[in-house]
Amino acid sequence: MSRKLLIATGSKGKFPEIVKELGALPVEFLSLADLGYPADYEIEEPAMTFEGNAIIKAMTMGKKSGLLTLADDSGLEVDALGGRPGVFSARYTPGEDADRCVKILQELRNVPDGERGAQFRCLVAIYDPETEKVRTCEGIYRGRIIREEHGTNGFGYDPIFYNDELGKTNAEMSMEKKNSVSHRGAALKKAKEILIKEFLN
Repeated sequence: MSRKLLIATGSKGKFPEIVKELGALPVEFLSLADLGYPADYEIEEPAMTFEGNAIIKAMTMGKKSGLLTLADDSGLEVDALGGRPGVFSARYTPGEDADRCVKILQELRNVPDGERGAQFRCLVAIYDPETEKVRTCEGIYRGRIIREEHGTNGFGYDPIFYNDELGKTNAEMSMEKKNSVSHRGAALKKAKEILIKEFLN
């Protein structure tokens, strides 16, 4: 019987991305909704680092559910803003994703094109309540912030994050293409190897 793996995120956008990347694993993927948590359920993120928040989320939900649990904490780090919004990416300003994109664009309105570099950082934590084992891995994805939103795919800051190599924003890419280049895709590739070697053998 395959092991259950809880993906500890309340984000409707993240869950399918994570499952798609880890899909070949011999596990049954469960969401928080599968365990009866409401759609707006949020796990507290009190740490000041992505790694700290990912570990807290994985351990909190792993202990509550008794299941092998994977959680991530990700965010946008803009060079010209000294790394902001960072760990506050999801709550940088009240409202929806579009409001947060607008805030970043306003803050960068006087920043020239050559100085609009940015990166997404993703920390994945895996926690097994049976053994108390915790493992983490990281992915980073460089790009730049353009001057207006483009594309309707994805979520978060995807419409303003531009990949020069592909000539499009994250929100103009298919999920498959985005996973192949993104911070979360990079971290999940490492997580997949860790799961196979250390948690599923």
